Amino acid sequence: MAEIITIGEILVEVMAKKVGQKFYETGEFVGPFPSGAPAIFINQAAKCGSNAMIISAVGNDGFGRINLERLRADGVDTSKVKVQNEQATGVAFVTYKEDGDRDFLYHIANAACGTVDESFVSEEDFKDCKYFHIMGTAIYNEGIKRAILKGIELAKKNGGKITFDPNVRKEIITNEEKRKILVDILNQSHIILAGENELFYLTGIEDELASVNSYLARTAEIIIIKRGSKGATLYTKDLMVNVDAYKVEEVDPTGAGDCFAGTFVSCINQGIGPDEAVKLAAIAGAMAVTKKGPMEGSTTLEELRTIYREIYK
Repeated sequence: MAEIITIGEILVEVMAKKVGQKFYETGEFVGPFPSGAPAIFINQAAKCGSNAMIISAVGNDGFGRINLERLRADGVDTSKVKVQNEQATGVAFVTYKEDGDRDFLYHIANAACGTVDESFVSEEDFKDCKYFHIMGTAIYNEGIKRAILKGIELAKKNGGKITFDPNVRKEIITNEEKRKILVDILNQSHIILAGENELFYLTGIEDELASVNSYLARTAEIIIIKRGSKGATLYTKDLMVNVDAYKVEEVDPTGAGDCFAGTFVSCINQGIGPDEAVKLAAIAGAMAVTKKGPMEGSTTLEELRTIYREIYK
């Protein structure tokens, strides 16, 4: 089976055409685009050359088809994606604020991906797993939580490492119990890829370096703080690398962090060192924002290396 595995939502994204558009006002939207944070991650990981698989579900409908066709075209193993006749594929609507922030309206808990539970996960799936990647957005109901916890157990049993992107969404992490689930996963993770304020949200430790060092003293081997247009910082016990953002013209920020993470984990899986991997990931995150739609700006490893050679020659 796959070397990189994730579990979570596959959905389509329908996006507001204008900045400042409100959900409570009639307006124009574009889409559907293949999406779902775990799906974007695994798509980029596979496109960068790793053997990658997602465990999920879609409806037997056009929204499910557009996702499966995209994932398969980019090399993702979709053999563990169930096609459900009783539920529709999940949907996320997105609006954009003037300050660059976004609001999401999700229909996932009662969609096909909302049926995912521990029965979707078997030990056979994880026999070759090197990295089990978890997204914070995936904790949207009790069944998916049990599936992810089972995945953690099986990955560890088979010698795999846990990679974690908290990817905190206020629309999904709606209570203290869900926040504590993310903290529990954080405490078990070997590679952490967090947004600039997410470690503080989860740990309560305001000082970034103190928070990072507290986890490097435990299970974590690599921690990356993603800073969007300000770049990223990679920490290990022996290394700190600040990476500038690759300058591009932003069209749509959705999926940038997921493409960053997918690239980094895929590179590490292929034996690329952390220093080079984080720089390639930063380029991938930047390229992701140059097109409308979460997967539309995805890139191959060779495309990223071409840009890398231009920057770091």
